[in-house]
Amino acid sequence: MKGRTLLSARWVIGHRNDRHVVYENGVVVIEGCDVLHVGASFEGEVAQRIDYGEAVISPGFVDLDALSDLDTTILGYDNGPAWKKGRVWPETYVARGPYEMYTPEELAFQKRHAFAQLIRNGITTALPIASLFYRAWGETVAEFEAAAEAAKELGLRVYLGPAYRTGGQVTDTAGTIRAVYDEARGLAGLAEAAAFAQRIDGTAGGRIRAMFAPDRIETCTETLLRRTAEIASGMGAPVRQHCSQSPVELRLVREQHECTSIEWLHRIGALQANWMLPHGTQATEAEFDLIGGAGATLVHCPLVAARHGGVLNSFPKVRGRGINIGLGTDTHPADMILNMQIGMMTARLSDGMDSIRSEDMFDAATLGGAKALNRVDLGRLAPGAKADIAVIDLRHTLQTPDPVQTLMTSVSGRDMRDVWIDGRRVMADGVIPGIDETADAARAQTQFDGLIAKYPDRTAGHPPVSEIFTPSYERPTP
Repeated sequence: MKGRTLLSARWVIGHRNDRHVVYENGVVVIEGCDVLHVGASFEGEVAQRIDYGEAVISPGFVDLDALSDLDTTILGYDNGPAWKKGRVWPETYVARGPYEMYTPEELAFQKRHAFAQLIRNGITTALPIASLFYRAWGETVAEFEAAAEAAKELGLRVYLGPAYRTGGQVTDTAGTIRAVYDEARGLAGLAEAAAFAQRIDGTAGGRIRAMFAPDRIETCTETLLRRTAEIASGMGAPVRQHCSQSPVELRLVREQHECTSIEWLHRIGALQANWMLPHGTQATEAEFDLIGGAGATLVHCPLVAARHGGVLNSFPKVRGRGINIGLGTDTHPADMILNMQIGMMTARLSDGMDSIRSEDMFDAATLGGAKALNRVDLGRLAPGAKADIAVIDLRHTLQTPDPVQTLMTSVSGRDMRDVWIDGRRVMADGVIPGIDETADAARAQTQFDGLIAKYPDRTAGHPPVSEIFTPSYERPTP
């Protein structure tokens, strides 16, 4: 319907004087792609009114590390060590030649399926992330062309760029992990990513923007990262670089460069304000100072870190240094509310009950991501901001006196009711137009089962699947 749309609910999280504010029994007015008004009431004319009742009207979440494939990290939840369980390529697999374990059609479906899951969880701006463990080397431009089409169709706001790398990890049968490099292949991947970036940046009415995604820091050479920094800076595009996330990474980087990961980025001149750095769980205080000095963003992914015994040291301390913190889901489910809840719990376990409040984590999921992207029109509901809105249903939950605290204690992504992006209602009452949730879930599981069946190919010693993934309990035969 043309004209203004007025949304109302028990709670509205608006934005004023550089801070979120809460309106009880508030309204949001959308005009075109933007927010026209946020407040307690609105006296102007509107073409449509939607009253959500017992709900929170919230700015949509900004996911700086948004799952865009079928997450293989969940396979390692009770199955380790990683080198024994197909998370590091064995030398024998590399010798025979790594291959694509999904078809182009499967990869295209996974992006579309993942994008729908992001919307379903109130994520309105996403920077996709996928594993390269099951790839021949890096991501392809073709699959990101398909991703752009999926984002355009579904209405998701995305920053897109295929992941590339100049190196990889391999293990012998004793678990000794080393790095192998093919710089020419990696630089070719960067060139293809740069051409893709120029072609797609600003398409779909500005909802699709370019990003650069060099893979984990231990898989990148200096030339690759320097060139990435130069190209991205020239375009004004963000760069995401996974670093400071594992002891193996720290060892390989120190062996190669005689310093820590973020120190190396700083030394080669790559660490800049447009860089986003997941995960930081192994970062030192000196490295946090370098991040802060560069004006870069730390991307906190608490759920995936906690699942594997990791924790950021620590959210309150990093925030206290003035470092911008954004959030990433980086795992299944792509539930930003659950992600925030785990972030709250782990921060309090690390630094005490009074070290963090609910609004600190909510800021990271909204304003922190927007700041990382240099977007004052995202992550907030204020006049002139993009009408990117998540509506969370509270009818079936026990509410506290504050809506943000209720999000941290009583709801999940499954309570998402409606989602608006760029003024378009992309999900209504839990339904995304053009998406058959049940059929897509079955198709995704079939593809995932097919990948699991191929795990022996890329697992040290090539054991059968039954030995790679051990069951929780005995399964008696009939």
